[in-house]
Amino acid sequence: MNKQTTLIAFYTIVRKEISRFMRIWVQTLLPPAISMTLYFVIFGSLIGSRIGTMNGFSYIEYIAPGIIMMSIINNSYANVVSSFFGAKFQNHIEEMLVAPIPNFIILAGFITGGVARGILVGIVVTIVALFFTELNIHSFPITIAVVFMTSIVFSLAGLINAIYAKKFDDISIIPTFVLTPLIYLGGVFYSIDMLPETWQTVSSFNPILYMVNAFRYGMLGESDIDITNAFLMLVIFTTVLFTIALHLLNKGVGIKH
Repeated sequence: MNKQTTLIAFYTIVRKEISRFMRIWVQTLLPPAISMTLYFVIFGSLIGSRIGTMNGFSYIEYIAPGIIMMSIINNSYANVVSSFFGAKFQNHIEEMLVAPIPNFIILAGFITGGVARGILVGIVVTIVALFFTELNIHSFPITIAVVFMTSIVFSLAGLINAIYAKKFDDISIIPTFVLTPLIYLGGVFYSIDMLPETWQTVSSFNPILYMVNAFRYGMLGESDIDITNAFLMLVIFTTVLFTIALHLLNKGVGIKH
């Protein structure tokens, strides 16, 4: 398969993925905006006014990066897990696998779609945040890098979930019982410096803690985690999940019968 044909295949998958979630934007883009608005109203304006400052920032300003990152994580994951499982359920993923398209192109296409939705929702939520607080970006390169890498990580995680899923209920188990607790315990609404030393140690095993704090550093210049360690974790998770996802596609796990 020549380079031009490969690029056409990649472009086709990406276009399909983006048009899929844009076509139903009322279900994919609007709900996160409404949900995050409620977070800002309840946690930021109502509760935040009683908490005061945190690490030198107003509470609503401190949690804004975490809320934005939460929306990026959820939507990157949701886009790929639903899209890939839908392709499995309708049996047209098999057509892609038997076509002369490298599996890494199929993987890259789905991941790019997940990243696109995650970033688009992140932009929408950022606009919502501006109605509640002022956002001054401390470092654009770090902020952009964290957004892209986090979107890739959770797009890959969503694809792996979809590969193993056998029914629609299976694609909601991980978000409900794994992803949501990790997000809420990942320093979105608080600084881990507030926790007892034992729980700080436990929190250090939560990968989302590194992503939230790296993003918060990019926006506010404040982080509970060393920024180098945060990027190291992102690189490790991206590499490991990409390797696993590509291996599963090559083996046809959950697809070939």
